[in-house]
Amino acid sequence: MQPCGAGARTSDLAKLKVLNFSTEHENPVWVQGALSLQMRLQGRRIEIYYSKKNSMMASESSAPKNSKEYLRNDVTATSGKHYLCGYCAAFTNIAVTFPIQKVLFRQQLYGLKTKDAVHQLQKDGIRNLYRGILPPLMQKTTTLALMFGLYEDFSSLLHIHVSAPELLTRSMAAVLAGTTEALLTPFERVQTLLQDYKHHDKFTNTYQAFKVLKVYGLREYYRGLVPILLRNGPSNALFFGLRGPIKQCLPEATSYSTHLVNDFICGGLLGAMLGFLFFPVNVVKTRMQAQIGGEFQSFSKVFVKIWLERDRKLNHLFRGAHLNYHRSVLSWGIINATYEFLLKLL
Repeated sequence: MQPCGAGARTSDLAKLKVLNFSTEHENPVWVQGALSLQMRLQGRRIEIYYSKKNSMMASESSAPKNSKEYLRNDVTATSGKHYLCGYCAAFTNIAVTFPIQKVLFRQQLYGLKTKDAVHQLQKDGIRNLYRGILPPLMQKTTTLALMFGLYEDFSSLLHIHVSAPELLTRSMAAVLAGTTEALLTPFERVQTLLQDYKHHDKFTNTYQAFKVLKVYGLREYYRGLVPILLRNGPSNALFFGLRGPIKQCLPEATSYSTHLVNDFICGGLLGAMLGFLFFPVNVVKTRMQAQIGGEFQSFSKVFVKIWLERDRKLNHLFRGAHLNYHRSVLSWGIINATYEFLLKLL
């Protein structure tokens, strides 16, 4: 099969040959020589023109394919470091903030004041201070690894396969990553049980807690799944969507240390805002997951029950929110700063 333009090129060269034949019979020898040279040059120009045209058409047809292959290779090459950086950021955060999280947990579950929750931890003793850290360590490190890694993977895949504005594809990627994180609900479930002092006599470690829940079937591991889904998707979309604009509003960073400070401030502000916004959802989740066995109550039913218990007062529903605010500033500041710092090193 001839390449595009081959027929036209042959036609043009044929015309030159006919013209050359006629000049050989009608003109003197010196005129014939000049015309012959001119025709050879014109024929060469025609060859070059069609050669360039075919080359351009071939490169245009292969460009999208090569571009997509490059993007796929780039995704494969870079996605691994996002998972690793997310994992390390979560580990650092849990090690620092776990005692604060235990105080907050007691306030969410029982509506205690801060000093009363701290007094409970003091009574438990230093031996029990980090009791229950294994589930959040396993859950948070894996969750944040998936959060950052899957967000980058889904963003790249949607960019390649979906013709939509970047803001929409990145929001979809964030929601998909958050939904996938919900597969790790059993770890959050066991963490809740281990932190509740009412269950101290039933089990003493993560393995025993999982063993107790096994008796009730797989569904028991996923008690509280609905509030987790309501929290994860929207909060991920807001976090990744606002992280860039907030950092741009901060003073321009000129060194590693100033970049670290800006990333800490950006992550801390976002974490505090989202923690406050979804605080009632977490209160309902904690109440649902503190139960072992029995009826699976809907999100709305548990919310109404808590609302009535707390005298229908919004400030009672948000009891512990101020501590959650400060913990979130510290927690998400550490996560974002550590993640960005490690990302620059790799």
